[in-house]
Amino acid sequence: MNEIVSYFSTIPSSHRSLILVSGITIFWLIENAFPLFNFTYKKWHHAGINIFLTLTTIIINFLLAFVLLIAADWTITNDFGILQWLPEIPLWLYVLIGLLLLDLIGAYLVHLIEHKTKFLWRFHIIHHTDNWIDTTTANRHHPGESIIRFAFTTLGVLIVGSPMWMVFLYQTLSVIATQFNHANIALPKKWDTIMSYFIVSPDMHKVHHHYKLPYTDSNYGNIFSVWDRLFGTFRTLPKEEIVYGIDTHMNMEEHNKLNNLLKIPFQKQRSPEKNYTP
Repeated sequence: MNEIVSYFSTIPSSHRSLILVSGITIFWLIENAFPLFNFTYKKWHHAGINIFLTLTTIIINFLLAFVLLIAADWTITNDFGILQWLPEIPLWLYVLIGLLLLDLIGAYLVHLIEHKTKFLWRFHIIHHTDNWIDTTTANRHHPGESIIRFAFTTLGVLIVGSPMWMVFLYQTLSVIATQFNHANIALPKKWDTIMSYFIVSPDMHKVHHHYKLPYTDSNYGNIFSVWDRLFGTFRTLPKEEIVYGIDTHMNMEEHNKLNNLLKIPFQKQRSPEKNYTP
């Protein structure tokens, strides 16, 4: 554990970029070999849109990284935050508690609020417009949403009292987890079910991408599944019944064109498409 702390205390930006690219590549290859759904779509066009939005997220996080650094340093200097107020405990438990709390505030909470707040939903909806969920969907976020999520990550750092190395560790695990649970891969049902008691499994997260309520408003977790189970937002749905997308934007001209995706938050909100039949 000390070696992990030491590594993430000095992790180069190049290593973090390599982890992101490697994750997409590995899960891309696996989902091609063992797909959950056999999509008929232009995979490279679809990937191009999602990778562009991933790059905007990376740029925003890079430009604002100094805010996280200041926040983390301030909590340590001022002995502020939950981790700083804990009694002396084993390092592994300290890390686990920190990761769980960062996941609660920086992922689960912001995700829930985005679904429940009309203004924030305008930006988050871009993630849900994807009709072909695969590993590239993981960071399909409107630039506006990337700023919103960064704000909650910063809030999480302050409340948790997280040192910067833990933030880097959490972000690394978060990238891998979200690429994994979005990947279009077919795991044995028993494996997936057992996994879903501890972390967000692929089948568990796919329910969240079903095109209509109440399933859209469920399974908000990112790394750990405990929050959905604890707060009653956990749902299941047989994969045969899952239809990807969001019922207000099922038209390919809207969800598969980058220029329109960037405009959606500023367009008039609409009701579900009543004539759509999956």
